[in-house]
Amino acid sequence: MSLKSHMFQRSLRLSPPRTRDLTVERDVRVPMRDGAVLLADRWAPKSGGDGLPTLVIRVPYGRSGVLDHPRPFAERGFQVLIQSTRGTFGSDGPWDPQRREREDGLDTIEWVIRQPWFGESMVLYGSSYRGFVQWAVADAVPPQVKAMIPGITSADLLVGLLRGDSFSLETSFAWGVFVDGQERRFATLRSLLGGRKSRRALRTLPLNQADTAALGHPHEYIQSMLVHESDAPFWKGGDHRHRVVDALVPVSSVAGWYDIFLPGQLRDFRMLQEAGGMARLTVGPWDHSSAGVGRMTAAETLGFGLALARGEEPAERAPVRLFVMGEEKWRDFPLWPPPGYEPRRYHLQADGVLSPAPPADSSPDGYHYDPAAPTPAVGGVRLTSAMKAGRVDNTALEARRDVLTYTTPVLDKDVEVVGEVSAEIFFRSSLPYADVFVRLCDVDGKGRSTNVCDGLVSLANADKTSPADVRLWPTAHLFKRGHRIRVQVSSGAFPRYNRNPGTGEPRATATTLRPARQLVYHDPQHPSAIILPTR
Repeated sequence: MSLKSHMFQRSLRLSPPRTRDLTVERDVRVPMRDGAVLLADRWAPKSGGDGLPTLVIRVPYGRSGVLDHPRPFAERGFQVLIQSTRGTFGSDGPWDPQRREREDGLDTIEWVIRQPWFGESMVLYGSSYRGFVQWAVADAVPPQVKAMIPGITSADLLVGLLRGDSFSLETSFAWGVFVDGQERRFATLRSLLGGRKSRRALRTLPLNQADTAALGHPHEYIQSMLVHESDAPFWKGGDHRHRVVDALVPVSSVAGWYDIFLPGQLRDFRMLQEAGGMARLTVGPWDHSSAGVGRMTAAETLGFGLALARGEEPAERAPVRLFVMGEEKWRDFPLWPPPGYEPRRYHLQADGVLSPAPPADSSPDGYHYDPAAPTPAVGGVRLTSAMKAGRVDNTALEARRDVLTYTTPVLDKDVEVVGEVSAEIFFRSSLPYADVFVRLCDVDGKGRSTNVCDGLVSLANADKTSPADVRLWPTAHLFKRGHRIRVQVSSGAFPRYNRNPGTGEPRATATTLRPARQLVYHDPQHPSAIILPTR
């Protein structure tokens, strides 16, 4: 790590607390417009807490967890109101994930402003679901709200995982299982002990019985996400993308290159940027459960957020700060995607070669895909802490017969890739329904292949040769001189993505698994390629 990066990492350590003498008022009753009452805790310094800027955290996971805990903020200049969202941890119900957060969020903000202990300013803070609830109100907050600090989240949150062309089974299912049991005694221990059972349940056919296999009973959210795709009217109340461009306050977004919500979060930032709002972005080498993303979000809250709440200018920095993997260094940019990076096609070639040169005449490569023994998900974008996420060794995965690889010769100079990554794979299956999974890897001098980013698309009419357009996760990565660039092509990453049964049956009720013969073309008429944004 460079000296500059080391100094930046050191800066993430929070400043010393101003006080450790706090008062906590528990189970504060916050009324909603429909008569429901949501419970909250208020944390403040015992002396001088009234009138301080208020940090508002709205959370469905309880008010005493380690994540987003109020104490560090109440010790360093804020008073904090942490509230259990509707239907969770004592708040009136029912629990209706994502679809009630706008009204409840606005009612909570207005209630806070009316309290005698409120001063003149408020900041909205939180990661994941706690960040999503900020977007739910972003276009309607009163002037007392001075900033939003959303981390590892997006304005459409879980809805963005339910796309018909790339259904994120593991994340959606694991979240449903987690929230189902989170208020039971010994919930954390039960969750750990039940992890293997939940993973086995993902193989259940039909999938609409997987929740019963894992929990012993059907779960309303899991059933809904199996039946309703992301664009269904059912999810309308949980999609706040249209509010982003009208956000009324400065926003500092914190994201991770291996986070489940990264594409949506970068989309949100780009919309803010184009709308001319005050916005900044930080993206690190993190997955959804990395400690680093929590530290960064807290640092942004106590720097960017607290300064604005006090009527001060935040410390100056570039609008976009990215951790460039491979180089292992933080770099500043003016925009996302950064200027100066142009799309360059690296073509799949015969004999497993990857090259910028156009492909020559060649026969397609083939492999056998069996959904009964699906290609596994290895590292990368994962929610569950039981499975290793982020950068991992791909050697065993690439040795499988259902994974094709294409690799450049050893690089004679560095290749820097920063921005949106995509692939165009000319593909044909023996069945009408198939998936195409593409992964970009960095192969070091010792031959170790490490995943950089990836993506999947589901195809209909896959039995006809056609280009599969695959959107990979965005990235910032330096392929060093002496390394090689590698592309994997396969037909799955289970259980991160639902396995494609090959039949076209609805995902909730499919029961038949059909193996398929897949072909990947790379010739002048079918120039399969990965498209990398390079200098």
